[in-house]
Amino acid sequence: MPHDRLSVLTALQAQGVCPVFYHADPEVALNVIRACARGGAPVIEFTNRGDFAVDLFADIAREIARTDPDIILGIGSVLDAGTAALYLNRAARFVVSPALVPEVAQVCNRRMVAYFPGCGSVRDITEAHALGCDIIKLFPGASVGGPDFVKAVLGPMPWTKIMPTGGVDPDAASIARWFGAGIVAAGMGSKLITDAAVKAGDWAGIEASVRSAVDAVRVFRLGL
Repeated sequence: MPHDRLSVLTALQAQGVCPVFYHADPEVALNVIRACARGGAPVIEFTNRGDFAVDLFADIAREIARTDPDIILGIGSVLDAGTAALYLNRAARFVVSPALVPEVAQVCNRRMVAYFPGCGSVRDITEAHALGCDIIKLFPGASVGGPDFVKAVLGPMPWTKIMPTGGVDPDAASIARWFGAGIVAAGMGSKLITDAAVKAGDWAGIEASVRSAVDAVRVFRLGL
């Protein structure tokens, strides 16, 4: 297995920005994924949506493994153990859920694959820790309390690693607020990879957008 659990966790935290993306056309999806990787974010969440999504993911993952082995492709929007197993058997290197699903955690743990469950409360987070989850997906990030919630959680539980999705914008001010509160990474979707850029086939523009966000995280962390 080219990307084990530890290397996935390390790479995700290093890049700070996790692009979240779906497109039904495999060629479009591959172009976006490669643009994200060129922009400094090779760890990418492809979401589980629509009919035949598993087959689509298999085609994309097979091609990525052949041409871009440094890219780490995971699957999001997984809500049951059966679906998680299908994607793990198609080379998903991590699994993300909008909610905490213990059965998904168990399937991932048996394969030593990282699982990022969606949590919206301290109780969710402590249960996720008990299930062996290394990074918690705060979801929906802005709606459950935003950076103030992150600070409140890290007070009594400083070992918690939080990755919000929803509410973190790809600009320096938003990144400073969230990373200043203590998050280790942020999932970013349509504001990072805009519909207009995808429709226009502006892969260079997507690469630039991702690079700008990744650089903003790096600059904040360095205190520049």
